[in-house]
Amino acid sequence: MSSGQDVGDVYAATLERVRAQKKDRARLGMEAIMWVAYSRRRLSPEELCEALGVEIGPTDLDSDNVPSIRTILNCGLGLVTVDSSSSKVRLVHFTLQEHIQANPTLFCSPHSMIAEVCLTYLNFGCIRDLSPALRSPPPTTPFLEYASQYWGVHARRQISASVISLALKLLDGFDAHISCELLLRGEFQNAPHWDVRGYDGPIKCTALHIAALLGGLEIMVSLLNINKWDPNATDSLGSTALMWAARMGHGAIVKVLLEQEGVDPNIVNDLGRTALSWAAERWHKGIVQMLLEQGDVNPDNANKSGRTPLSWAFERDPWWWASEKACSEIVKILLERNDVNPDSADKRGRTPLSWAARYGYENIVRMLLERTDVSPDITDEDGRTPLSWAAGPKGWQQDTNKGSHSVVKILLERKDVNPDSIDKSGRTPLSWAAWNGYGGVVQMLLERNDVNPDITDGDGRTPLSWAAGPELGFQFPDGGESYKEAVKILLERNNVNPDGADKRGRTPLSWAAEQGRHQMVRMLLERSDVNPCAPDEDGRTPLSWAAESGCEEISVPNRPVRPSWR
Repeated sequence: MSSGQDVGDVYAATLERVRAQKKDRARLGMEAIMWVAYSRRRLSPEELCEALGVEIGPTDLDSDNVPSIRTILNCGLGLVTVDSSSSKVRLVHFTLQEHIQANPTLFCSPHSMIAEVCLTYLNFGCIRDLSPALRSPPPTTPFLEYASQYWGVHARRQISASVISLALKLLDGFDAHISCELLLRGEFQNAPHWDVRGYDGPIKCTALHIAALLGGLEIMVSLLNINKWDPNATDSLGSTALMWAARMGHGAIVKVLLEQEGVDPNIVNDLGRTALSWAAERWHKGIVQMLLEQGDVNPDNANKSGRTPLSWAFERDPWWWASEKACSEIVKILLERNDVNPDSADKRGRTPLSWAARYGYENIVRMLLERTDVSPDITDEDGRTPLSWAAGPKGWQQDTNKGSHSVVKILLERKDVNPDSIDKSGRTPLSWAAWNGYGGVVQMLLERNDVNPDITDGDGRTPLSWAAGPELGFQFPDGGESYKEAVKILLERNNVNPDGADKRGRTPLSWAAEQGRHQMVRMLLERSDVNPCAPDEDGRTPLSWAAESGCEEISVPNRPVRPSWR
């Protein structure tokens, strides 16, 4: 094969040979190729065999119809194989997948066909008779997990009247079906009820909840036309189908539900959350706007922890989804409402400004500070201010160094912001910035005359102590250069004690040595006023910690060190 066209010709010829086999062999071969090409994850041989043994129409599975994997591979004429490393079925080469995608007419409505097989299987009597209390499929039903977790995904891609009919049959009394738990607890979905940590009971819900979760618009419309289901019905944790759809971002379903007579968009679940709260947290702009257009929606409803939709807009972890643009769109929409408090504090004392500062959202911080009803220096229950959060999100937040630098600059320009505020643990913004290795923020704070560069916290640790020895086991995102910069800046100050001991007798050198921070150790040992033999409260010296961490820099030729024995 000398070109891509040649590869395509070979695949086309082989597929034609598969079709030209005797009837059952041709069907089996083509269906196997279709399943492997369009399944949402790799299938095991057992899963594929049982899937291909499902007949549309009968009410139960006939085990005599289930082919062996050898038969399937033979009927596929070499286009389907079992991967030796994963023991999963796959196409013979990735170029075959590309060929199938480039020729969509090879298979007629493959997703609809797969959904129909999954739903037929789940409606079989032998499956319906299984106990819904089972947390994993029995070994005798290898196809059960895939069918439970992915029928909705395929139905959303392509749907037919048959699929709708089978789905309605399955969803009638679905909470008593084993596939309900398998679907809701499946890893591929982020269902709303998962927010309650430790909840381990059966998840009771209606057919409307499942349609809302899966995004099945046609199925939702069919369910509502039956007029059997209450659109305000709640699941076992008080959430409505509208909340599920809002959380998952299924705007078309939200629209359909809001059009139902008597639907209440202000219902709160057991956590005090509303549909608007979920949509704001997930940054679903269109759904937020749709809900706010409802005249009876409360845009400032606080849940049990005191958080409003505006507060929840900051909930997304930037490590996974660092999009200030998406967040700012939701914030802007909510701030345009006169009935939204831009400075609402939750039960931990955190305000929207506090959250925005923590995540380094420069534009949102500016947006909030333009309001006269926002307090720029408010403290939360831990005594931390927005400036404190901007200076020290910690660890996983390292990638927002640039954003934090900008936010700190904005806040320091305010006369009503205290640059040296002390929280309940005795930490200042400088202490937090040093702990995070934010060299630029450290420099900016030290340019102020009203910032104490050598202040000790509740544990007696100084900013230098935190910069020299951050967190045990923490991996530097930039090889430690940011921390090196913070240590260098602090050591250049005449009013910083490079050898100050905390309440445990630990010095900056001791912390750096324990954690194997080679660069910090070198920098500290260049100072003549740093004692490499200073014992802590346990009698351990920096050399002792260095020996344990493998930090050899502490035993330099011009600084002979006498070992300390424990």
